Amino acid sequence: MAKYCNGSSDQSESFDRIPPIQFTKLFINGKFVDSISGKTFEAVDPRTGEVITRIAEGDAEDIDLAVEAARHAFDHGPWPRLSGFERGRIMMKFADLIEENIEEIAALDTINVGKLYAHGKVLDVPGAARTLRYFAGAADKIHGTVLKLSKGLQGYTLREPIGVVGHIIPWNFPTVMFFMKVAPALASGCTMVVKPAEQSPLSALYYAHLAKLAGIPDGVINVVNGFGETAGAAISAHMDIDKVSFTGSTEVGRKIMAAAAASNLKPVSLELGGKSPLLIFDDADINEAVNIAFGGMFFNKGEICVASSRVYVQEGIYEKFVNKLVEKAKSSVVGDPFDPQVHQGPQVDKKQFEKILSYVEHGKREGATLLTGGKRVGQKGYYIEPTIFADVKDDMIIAKEEIFGPVMSLMKFKTMEEAIKRANNTTYGLAAGIITKDLNVANTVSRSIRAGIIWINCYIAFDVDCPYGGYKMSGFGRDYGLEALNQYHQIKSVVTPIHDSPWH
Repeated sequence: MAKYCNGSSDQSESFDRIPPIQFTKLFINGKFVDSISGKTFEAVDPRTGEVITRIAEGDAEDIDLAVEAARHAFDHGPWPRLSGFERGRIMMKFADLIEENIEEIAALDTINVGKLYAHGKVLDVPGAARTLRYFAGAADKIHGTVLKLSKGLQGYTLREPIGVVGHIIPWNFPTVMFFMKVAPALASGCTMVVKPAEQSPLSALYYAHLAKLAGIPDGVINVVNGFGETAGAAISAHMDIDKVSFTGSTEVGRKIMAAAAASNLKPVSLELGGKSPLLIFDDADINEAVNIAFGGMFFNKGEICVASSRVYVQEGIYEKFVNKLVEKAKSSVVGDPFDPQVHQGPQVDKKQFEKILSYVEHGKREGATLLTGGKRVGQKGYYIEPTIFADVKDDMIIAKEEIFGPVMSLMKFKTMEEAIKRANNTTYGLAAGIITKDLNVANTVSRSIRAGIIWINCYIAFDVDCPYGGYKMSGFGRDYGLEALNQYHQIKSVVTPIHDSPWH
């Protein structure tokens, strides 16, 4: 079984000194305000299952106020009318403020969703500042094109900000997802209403505070905490929102599309679920393959859309690979995410914790072999051992459905053709990985798998300059890269006659 660190050492106790929670209200038109209804909901620390604070609960009326503020800021405010350089300068200041508050923000994500504090300090929060700077640099490089038209006509295109955007973001990477959505929209000149997941509002509210300090005008960024059934539904169906960007489950993505179509036919971009395959060929370095497979599945306690939850290993190295992988899983340390010795923190909440354990029981009932893990860790909080199943068949529930937790399915294959066919045998198409030393195999497989991003001899290798999004039921639209700007623009063509032109 995995090792457990309960945070009882003197060293661990020092990491329990978290900063006071400053912001728990809604952020609308530059001010923190109570919800109209006065309702609040609990924020629970997944390390203990205990309530840490109460958060203002927005619903449709609060969304109306936030949209009204965003609409006024777009139609009459300075943000869309600033030069790209000026927008970029303010975004750079925003990034500087984030870097000045890294430890406090990382602590908020740790107590809110159980993320490793060390990862927050080194990866997530500095990555947010980098994302802002990347799109700040793009803000003054948004250009249309000149068109050579037939007849005596001159034409050109304008790339105009799409308007008021509704961002609905998930709980697994609160900081990363906030800026994956907000940064390109800001650079484009849009205004927005952000609904963080009800499990993870704390860092989003802190970022709203920093945005105001950075000089982003009132009404440009509004943050409304609340539940999907109320606040999220109100965003999706709102007649005065021009675009919705959503990351989350395929089930909810369908509802957002339906609401957008039934209201004002607003465009949507969706980054949805995944059941991503990792294909490991006989020529792979086994130690490297074990490290890549383990990280691809158990990074962020398996709460990641691109998790390599279906691992296909070629039969020549299967037994050696499995033995080393199980050994690594058993040595993994599960415990308090503030402790630097810990590799895996708690699942986000009780509901997700129980859902993951129910999938473990499905795997057992369907005949998969539980090699390690599968049990709760400790007596309090939502900790689960890294779990590995072997003898998994492609039609088992644990091989078909997104678990969103630390549960890996291991499968054996003979030929490249078989591996490609089985990898594509899913309704999802978000990501895939290939481990091989053969360039021809890597090229063939990467072009054959229907997924939005393919990693060769690496996994979860994200970069702000690399577009990210899905095929099939994993959604459409791209975050990151300059392509991300496209979803926040309208293309306008302008045509004028040219009389007596000496050439055509």
